[in-house]
Amino acid sequence: MKLFYAEGSPYARIVRIALLELGLDATTEKEVVTLRDPDSALLPYNPVGRVPTLLLDDGTILTESLLIFYYLDTRHSGQMLLPRDGSDGWATMARMGTAMGLIDGLAVWNRALRRPVEERSQFMLDLERTRAGRTLDALEQAVAGGAYAGRMDAARIALGATLGWSERRHRTFDWRAGHPALSAWHDAIETHPSFAATLPPIVDY
Repeated sequence: MKLFYAEGSPYARIVRIALLELGLDATTEKEVVTLRDPDSALLPYNPVGRVPTLLLDDGTILTESLLIFYYLDTRHSGQMLLPRDGSDGWATMARMGTAMGLIDGLAVWNRALRRPVEERSQFMLDLERTRAGRTLDALEQAVAGGAYAGRMDAARIALGATLGWSERRHRTFDWRAGHPALSAWHDAIETHPSFAATLPPIVDY
């Protein structure tokens, strides 16, 4: 199989971390592609033009991190990153959903900041800042209460990738302020080999 990704994409980083965690990285071909580019090498494979895009051996194209996680869990014999039955499975999916919701809002906010000042919507910027703050407060309580702990799973990967992306590519927002438990959690997970190997480049937004 082959993974198309952009180095700055948090969604693609989630899958890159999963490949490393599952021991599938060495056997997966990879190609860095451009985004929002009419000449991107990704478009002949995925007309949507989004990463991560995973090309399966039979030619099937998968996009969206969650769908790719489902597939990757069929390619190994260890514990699933995204359990799909029992209370643990639902809890993992719920925690992953919160983390993915946070990155969705931050990504909208980040893209807005790339527009000329006169073209930005202050209402939308305020909305996403409020949403992010509210979600981080909930995550702070969850992490302080023991959530997102234990073995590496889809929820831990998604939250770690989200916070790491914000710190390096959405630096206008200090998510650490007022969130000591979350900050300590993030510092610990970023030392994990799969996270250290996939750090996104820093930008000034």
